[in-house]
Amino acid sequence: MNTEKEVRVWDIFVRVFHWALVLGFTLAYITEDEWMTVHSYAGYTVLTLISLRLIWGFIGTRHARFGDFVKRPAEIKQYLKEVFLLRPKRYLGHNPAGGAMIVLMLIALFVTTLSGLATYAVEEGAGPLSGWIAKEAAGWKVAEEIHEVFANFTLFLVVIHVVGVLVESLLHRENLVRAMFNGRKRLHLGNSEEVS
Repeated sequence: MNTEKEVRVWDIFVRVFHWALVLGFTLAYITEDEWMTVHSYAGYTVLTLISLRLIWGFIGTRHARFGDFVKRPAEIKQYLKEVFLLRPKRYLGHNPAGGAMIVLMLIALFVTTLSGLATYAVEEGAGPLSGWIAKEAAGWKVAEEIHEVFANFTLFLVVIHVVGVLVESLLHRENLVRAMFNGRKRLHLGNSEEVS
């Protein structure tokens, strides 16, 4: 017998964080050189969000904690192999590839925002690092290049993430976008495919 019910997987913090991060990164990316005030505030928002997410990764609910979804490279590789064979295990929380993507995105966003703060301090003499970094300091072009490279790398990760969500949704016949809005996922009772 295969009975289905939905259970809460993503808490309100994870869901608000996710969509606020989407908005913050998108706003920062599209306002790049045109509206520096909007760009910098969007960047501050992203940095605040990832800082809070790091804390929540240790003290949050079960599926929000890093211990629930950060896996060894061998597990990630095995999971990706199963995806390419169209037979991946279903996870109630993040699958190993999704967990790796979260870690990569957090790192990429942290480097992007930190290099953005350094660039803002040097170019505009503004922001929280302006007292530590002299305006027009030597090497400021390096910070600007790092900022641009990591912003574009983050966008690349976003595209891979969206493709992964769509593939996973199709393979498991489950709307993962909806789950990130309402926090609920299908739980199979009496079905051995479910991995929590």
